[in-house]
Amino acid sequence: MKTYTIQPAHRIRTLPKQFFAALVTKANARIAMGRDVINLGQGNPDMPTPPHIVQTLQKAAANPAYHKYPPFRGYPFLKEAVAKRYEEDYGVRLDPAAEVAILFGGKTGLVEISQCLLNPGDVCLVPDPGYPDYWSGVALAEAEMAFMPLTAERKFLPDFSRIDAETLRRAKLMFLNYPNNPTAATATPAFYEETVAFARKHEIVVASDFAYGAIGFDGKRPVSFLETPGAKEVGVEFYTASKTYNMAGWRVGFALGNAAVIEMLNLIQDHYYCSLFGGIQEAAAEALTGSQEPVKELVATYERRRDALYAALERIGWRADKPAGSFFCWLPVPEGYTSESFADLLLEEADVVVAPGNGFGSSGEGYVRLGLLAPEARLEEAAERIGRLGLFRN
Repeated sequence: MKTYTIQPAHRIRTLPKQFFAALVTKANARIAMGRDVINLGQGNPDMPTPPHIVQTLQKAAANPAYHKYPPFRGYPFLKEAVAKRYEEDYGVRLDPAAEVAILFGGKTGLVEISQCLLNPGDVCLVPDPGYPDYWSGVALAEAEMAFMPLTAERKFLPDFSRIDAETLRRAKLMFLNYPNNPTAATATPAFYEETVAFARKHEIVVASDFAYGAIGFDGKRPVSFLETPGAKEVGVEFYTASKTYNMAGWRVGFALGNAAVIEMLNLIQDHYYCSLFGGIQEAAAEALTGSQEPVKELVATYERRRDALYAALERIGWRADKPAGSFFCWLPVPEGYTSESFADLLLEEADVVVAPGNGFGSSGEGYVRLGLLAPEARLEEAAERIGRLGLFRN
């Protein structure tokens, strides 16, 4: 009898491996052995959503109007709320009807934009290291990637002058991400001015991933790409409630900026979804328009954790620059190790999970990423466990 075989489409065959899924599998296997694992390898916020947001959802869930299908493109009140937040925080004015799209989390939009703008054979400029799900969207669009190395010498900002003419001719889209995952670097207004001029000259759409936009340290607020004159002419910015309000599981994100690109994202989502549950939209609007004190407290918590961890790392001789933003730390591996071999050693010998830098791209080799996603005492304990391995010089 002939064997019945289901063949996946080409786009499924060419999807990159899910980097974080493999990381979770390794960590869970160790936990299943009964080990006390300190997991600093993922980007999953560890603190709860502020109570007033939860209470809004609890009340809104009883509203029968929300038990029906919501408007395909979301409720106007949520678009108005994110526009209000951007004007208050960044001085950026947005037309809620034309320049705001509601997303099922920021990740969704970051994958969808490649499908909106790229054809097979087109090129997307991607930061290296960078968030791996940028690659997923490009693969689904059956397009190609050209990597922009991010190096310590350039403060982890790409050097546009290094991109060759043929790549620029074919490039249609570029991802940027500041505060950066994984390097924790921040961008300057001057860099974004350079970016707008570069994008306009080469007719490239900029996709600014601003997921960590609320998290800046030492009294410095991260810069939004949309603050730059001309930014809305050449691109969009992706924002999310996940990090700012500890709402990762709620899946609320936004695309903001160029009206033509926003319309494309809305159109593709018309075919995929029927927007978010109305109660979640109401709670997200409360997060955006209500008291922002929880955000200030959240940033202060991450800064205290950062300072506690780096003091502990200094004690064991592991030295690196403190992050300027995000809740990540980008640390060099000791001599004699690769990113992956060092991450494996920390898991097996210290029960500490970190993300190997090469999982974010070839330029991430030589680093590991740690998340500030545990209380200060656990971060200090993680550093002490690593210190007992005797890999660093005090």
